[in-house]
Amino acid sequence: MTAQRRELTHETTEGPVFSIVAPVYNEEETIAHFYQRVVDVMESLGESFEIVLINDGSRDGSNRVMAEIHERDPRVRVVEFSRNFGHQIAISAGLDYARGQCVIIIDSDLQDPPEVIPAMIERWRAGAEVVYAQRAKRVGETRFKLLTASIFYRLIARLTAVDIPRDTGDFRLLDRSVVDSLVAMREHHRFMRGLSAWVGFRQEAVLYDRRERFAGTTKYPFHKMLRFSVDAITSFSHVPLQLATTFGFVLAGISLLGILVAVILRIMHGAIVGQATTLILVLFMGGIQLIFLGVIGEYLGRIYDEVRARPLYIVRKVLEETK
Repeated sequence: MTAQRRELTHETTEGPVFSIVAPVYNEEETIAHFYQRVVDVMESLGESFEIVLINDGSRDGSNRVMAEIHERDPRVRVVEFSRNFGHQIAISAGLDYARGQCVIIIDSDLQDPPEVIPAMIERWRAGAEVVYAQRAKRVGETRFKLLTASIFYRLIARLTAVDIPRDTGDFRLLDRSVVDSLVAMREHHRFMRGLSAWVGFRQEAVLYDRRERFAGTTKYPFHKMLRFSVDAITSFSHVPLQLATTFGFVLAGISLLGILVAVILRIMHGAIVGQATTLILVLFMGGIQLIFLGVIGEYLGRIYDEVRARPLYIVRKVLEETK
């Protein structure tokens, strides 16, 4: 779609031009600052916008702060979950509720600076349908976090057929056509940056420097990052299952070779000694079997979640402008 066609679309379609979607989980100290910076950026563009805040079961005063902001500014809509459903589900809910012709997903902790949004919108006006923010620098993050992130993106690139750009997060702009495609996908174990790459469309990058958190602590400790990585791999790759099959054939071949060697040694030297070696091999084989049973269980559990067809999230209430 050309920039000219987009301008015509803006004039003839109801609703705001832009929707800013931000998941919120225990960000009481940050939300007001986040809101002000987003408003300053969006008002400078001179077009209509809305801010959709998804309260993902916050246990601090985040909901009170968001309600106060909504009372002052009806352009801010607040969707409150009945409990914590997770960051990726909160993004999905934001896409469900966003009404704009394009949607910008951004975290509310201010690590992703709202001042990058105009550059993303400029790419969108030039014809891009997905504009993802790619990190040139990651300020304030530990070497361990940088190392694990690097390993994660390389692992994803090798295991999946989806081209997910390195050093990207969920900070991105999506055209309405892309949003509609993503909203139609209702799978429970969601890796949104993978889904936005999978749908295709014209995708471009904008480089930026990621900042330190404005306040508070990270909501992604190591165990959550590990769970997130498992969701990403199992959502877009069957390689772990194929690896189990391949490893099974390899071990079967080694076992047949071992039997042949044992027979030859028996004929040539009589009794074979070494029960400790046998016990170690049995324990090793048992461990391998349990690992791959776990891999199969991960995929089976995901099938079970999809078959139950429960809703992705439950909304307690929505604060929005009344007509």
